Amino acid sequence: MSELIRLDRYISECGVLSRKQAVPAIKAGRVYVNGSIIDIPGYKIREDDEVTLDGNRLNYSRYSYYMLNKPQGCVSAVKDGLSDTVISYLKGVRTDGLFPVGRLDKDTEGLLLITNDGQLCHELISPKKHVEKTYYAVVDKELPEIAYEAFLKGLYIGEEKPCLPAILKKARVIEPYEGYGYELTITEGRFHQVKRMFYAYEARVTYLKRISEGGVKLDEELAPGEFRRLTDDELNKLKESEGLE
Repeated sequence: MSELIRLDRYISECGVLSRKQAVPAIKAGRVYVNGSIIDIPGYKIREDDEVTLDGNRLNYSRYSYYMLNKPQGCVSAVKDGLSDTVISYLKGVRTDGLFPVGRLDKDTEGLLLITNDGQLCHELISPKKHVEKTYYAVVDKELPEIAYEAFLKGLYIGEEKPCLPAILKKARVIEPYEGYGYELTITEGRFHQVKRMFYAYEARVTYLKRISEGGVKLDEELAPGEFRRLTDDELNKLKESEGLE
């Protein structure tokens, strides 16, 4: 038997309206459940009921998937007693049960996936899966030519085993930052790995941003702190890469 859920919550989790917007829409008689008008926001329905808004059928899923352009200054956690968390930026959606997929350092920006799908999260962060993550970095020192081959072979960063092969490319420096720009693609997530890899050549990272993960690229239209739901195509890329289809 499927879970009972409030009608306003059901609509918000379908992604068409926020919960605050869903309440007046329901009261205005714009919502039908199994062919009948329901004008009570707290009316309980089942996940498999047929719900329409303005004549358009809604597709409900118990799982939610979001892309956040994480800003600097917040932590990749659900709760924190000292700093804002990435969850606090998801305004207008139900955040109960949501958590970030992995983490970005407090001073790092960029793509962070947020979901309540524990299986997908596990697959994406599992060291055995070698999910590709690409970062844009500005550093204060240009790396020598030998660094490209060293990154590709597997760089030692002070641990017993070297890093897995990583791809390093030059990139232009974006304003207002100064220094040397690079894109780095890695397939693991060691502690401060990107910063430590550059520091192996005495280059200090002054700006760091994740621009892709698992084949999904950061939406360039999202300003830091903004978010949106993943598209079906983006979600399929993640699932296909991890064999979850």
